[in-house]
Amino acid sequence: MTLRMQISKKVEQLAPSGIRAFFDLVLGMKDVISLGVGEPDFVTPWPIREKAIYSLEKGYTSYTSNKGMPELRRQITHFLKHHHHLDYDPEEEILITVGVSEGLDLAVRAILNPGDKVLIPEPCYVSYGPVVELAGGEAVYLKTDVSNGFKLTAKQIDQAARKGVKALMINYPANPTGTSYCKAELQEIAKVVLKHDLLVLSDEIYDELTYDFEHTALPSLPGMKNHVIYLNGFSKAYAMTGFRLGYACGPEKIISAMTKIHQYTMLCASITAQIAAQEALKTGFKDVQIMKREYARRRRFIVEGLNSIGLACHNPEGAFYVFPSITNTGQKSLDFAKNLLQKKKVALVPGVAFGKSLDGHVRISYASSYENLKEALSRMAGFLGR
Repeated sequence: MTLRMQISKKVEQLAPSGIRAFFDLVLGMKDVISLGVGEPDFVTPWPIREKAIYSLEKGYTSYTSNKGMPELRRQITHFLKHHHHLDYDPEEEILITVGVSEGLDLAVRAILNPGDKVLIPEPCYVSYGPVVELAGGEAVYLKTDVSNGFKLTAKQIDQAARKGVKALMINYPANPTGTSYCKAELQEIAKVVLKHDLLVLSDEIYDELTYDFEHTALPSLPGMKNHVIYLNGFSKAYAMTGFRLGYACGPEKIISAMTKIHQYTMLCASITAQIAAQEALKTGFKDVQIMKREYARRRRFIVEGLNSIGLACHNPEGAFYVFPSITNTGQKSLDFAKNLLQKKKVALVPGVAFGKSLDGHVRISYASSYENLKEALSRMAGFLGR
């Protein structure tokens, strides 16, 4: 038997992450300003780190319940009730996961049967389509564009929701565009979801980084709680990416199914991370606001800077990404990114990594120091001859 025959056909046909494939080129290069990785440039706040260190000193190194520590689940319940008007039973409706990525994978595998279709707005985070395909489902991409700020509309969902469509996947504020939805926009989407009896996988990991209006959690809308698998975590707002901790909330039957898969694959999230997360919920809000104000400052700077050097850029409503157009350069996004890296040592992500229709854009993360952003813009201006 050849090695080729030993690999699952589904996995063999799966394209590698467009982000990772590009950033393999960056490895080993000196003096590169990287604006590609979607990770806060802030260190996890000290009280959270201290709690994690102290937990190790106290000998907390064991497994936890498959669902996660009861204390953490109760804290999450309290936090969601006071911040987003959500009411979840910590015993039956919350599961602690290894990042939102695992939560998304568990949710998809728990609800899909072979051939079930999932609606996904494009551009989208790189893992959305692949996790659907790995679960035996079919990803149906709904194209958005800059003309309305890359927003998915209720009309698009209504037209696409046909026989065989089981779920909608939505992320807001969004990676890679920073697009978000106000309450009125979400209410229109909710009407269509209820009309077609869809499930929604709502990835709201960037909720605390919403700048222009208050974030509305999708399951908080009337009638939506039993239609939404709510995914959130600690990576972005609390700068805890390396802790790999997220959580899923939803109907008891779905959370039970997700927990079943979790038991056989991941078992439980790290106890150290779970203890750190309890401290984040207890004391971390002030630090989140400090980081948010700095991201907002950088957002203004990078949007104005990109527009001034001729790369049209809409104003994102959240997260820490901008998604400027490069169509006036005449280059495809991968060529643009490679040339910029080689000639000016600025790394960003080709738009095509987030969907085949996005070759006229690149993603830039402003989760980098103000000084780095200034220098990167200067180098890009030189690259463009402007």
